[in-house]
Amino acid sequence: MRRIVLDQGLPATAAMILRDGGWDAVHVREIAMSKATDGEILDYAARESRVAITLDRDFPQILALTAATRPSVVLIRRQRLRAPELALVIASIWRDHESALEQGCVLKVGARSTRVHRLPLR
Repeated sequence: MRRIVLDQGLPATAAMILRDGGWDAVHVREIAMSKATDGEILDYAARESRVAITLDRDFPQILALTAATRPSVVLIRRQRLRAPELALVIASIWRDHESALEQGCVLKVGARSTRVHRLPLR
């Protein structure tokens, strides 16, 4: 799968680094969605079969309120990641949780642990 959309608070250059590594990665700025609402970004991700990568806690809340089963969301809870570090974190997440991401989940990625919550959220 490896199709992702990076949200506004994340470095756009991470998408370029991931593309260089064979990923289908876009940043919201690259697709004219820098002013889009969280719901619009989630709709785009679901429509395009992408995983949304974000710093925004609203994404899982929206999924819970709508009982959505798609898209998967990766909630990064680590601050100030530079693009190369973020690309490494995303690759590591994929290596360890690809099956869950394909089935539909929210991954909360902290400095010390990653928690997986299957969709729909309850």
